[in-house]
Amino acid sequence: MKEKVTIKIPKELYLKLKAMIKGTGFSSVTEFIVFTMRTVAMGGKISEKAKFKKEELKEIRERLRKLGYLK
Repeated sequence: MKEKVTIKIPKELYLKLKAMIKGTGFSSVTEFIVFTMRTVAMGGKISEKAKFKKEELKEIRERLRKLGYLK
């Protein structure tokens, strides 16, 4: 069995993720988070030179706003 660690996230975020995954095939929030982080990690090292274009930032902010993370 692989060794595991505990990562703490805000309860509000946990509850939003729990609602998001209903009917998606993910059996738990933990499973969804591990899937998401593995997907991000497959991209390799994050470059310090990586920057978003203004339109990309605008789109990201809008998505976060629609998800309730920004007001």
